[in-house]
Amino acid sequence: GKLGKSLKKVLKKVVAKEAHEQLAISDAKLGGVIKEKLDLSCVHSPAVAELMRCIRGQMESLITGLPPREMSAMSLGLAHSLSRYKLKFSPDKVDTMIVQAISLLDDLDKELNNYIMRCREWYGWHFPELGKVITDNLAYCKSVRKIGDRTNVAGSDLSDILPEEIEVEVKLAAEISMGTEVSEEDIGNIRHLCDQVVEISEYRAQLYDYLKNRMMAIAPNLTVMVGELVGARLISHAGSLLNLAKHPASTVQILGAEKALFRALKTRKDTPKYGLIYHASLVGQTTAKNKGKISRMLAAKAALAIRYDALGEDTNAEMGAENRAKLEARLRQLEDKGIRRISGTGKAMAKADKYQHKSEVRIYDPSGDSTIPSTSKKRKFEEVEEEDATEPTTPAVKPKKAKQELAIEEEEQAETSAATEETPKKKKKKKKDKKAEEKMEEPKEEEVVAVTETTEKKKKKKKKVKEEQEE
Repeated sequence: GKLGKSLKKVLKKVVAKEAHEQLAISDAKLGGVIKEKLDLSCVHSPAVAELMRCIRGQMESLITGLPPREMSAMSLGLAHSLSRYKLKFSPDKVDTMIVQAISLLDDLDKELNNYIMRCREWYGWHFPELGKVITDNLAYCKSVRKIGDRTNVAGSDLSDILPEEIEVEVKLAAEISMGTEVSEEDIGNIRHLCDQVVEISEYRAQLYDYLKNRMMAIAPNLTVMVGELVGARLISHAGSLLNLAKHPASTVQILGAEKALFRALKTRKDTPKYGLIYHASLVGQTTAKNKGKISRMLAAKAALAIRYDALGEDTNAEMGAENRAKLEARLRQLEDKGIRRISGTGKAMAKADKYQHKSEVRIYDPSGDSTIPSTSKKRKFEEVEEEDATEPTTPAVKPKKAKQELAIEEEEQAETSAATEETPKKKKKKKKDKKAEEKMEEPKEEEVVAVTETTEKKKKKKKKVKEEQEE
């Protein structure tokens, strides 16, 4: 990107002679400098790059009087100086710190889990009850380091590590413990392991603070949007902040879920909705139904924040904070919409209804004037049957039927009179229980009478129809 003295002298001679109209160059920045200083038009294209490659390949034959040994030494020196220059002035060099820090943090978490699990199992042979009483891993290791043998629990003070009630539980458990006896050498090794766990935990906390500071310095907008750890993992997965800035929002959304994506494409199933971005706080606080929507919106805004951090000149996080506020408002809107839809009440549902004109003219209903109770269809049908049955018939033509009807009517009258005679006798009884029973029985008897009446009427009607047919 700079114009050297020797190159300047050569170019001045060329400009003085005016032998060439255009100068072919391999570096575009150098061409800009030459044009600015010497006002010489330069060309940089794929054809020029191919020409330069051919010249480099045939360098030994083009330049006479150069032994191949010196040529190889020159090319090696040039390669070293170029790579050193690139490392020194690389725009991505700060990203490497974040990539290494997040990778180390993940490794430390895995190792810590292994160490703590081994410590719990190892000391569990001697004092198994302690593992159930103390759930926090770091507090467990500190307690084991301080206690040593379980017989020392009564005399040891754990108030600086554990709360008062848990300390009392530990001391009670130590008195009735079912663990085996172990030697002093075993206890020494367990204590040494606990020291390692405590040291690694402290180093992890220090590393996390360093990573947080680096992320806020390099990618402040991305940090505000998705958090330090998720942002660092995205940068690490892409390789650098500049590479991540080249990715579209759809790629940022599923970054980290490549295996699931290609499997879904191969089997023609649904593609994944989120990758590393799933662990962001905004996606975590939504309901399962809205996680896909929020992850898509968050990826779109995060892609803008990444480009602003990578290519912008400002180092403030105003843009990230503004976009996060918009996303939170959208999230609240989605949540409220779901609640309203479930309840089915409120002003929002009324707004969606169509307008219907309701006339205020009321029509008079004459049914309210009548005081006669409305009769059922069954009853009307029975009344019609009774009218048919009570029609006068000619005794000269049907003397047999008249006699039969008279006999049936006499029987009905006798039954009804018997029923009326029985009811006053029953009413005269004094006991309340019997009165209640009689009241329950009376309607039953009346129902039986009504049923017999209807059956008899039906029989009459059938006989009448038959006789008419015969006539």
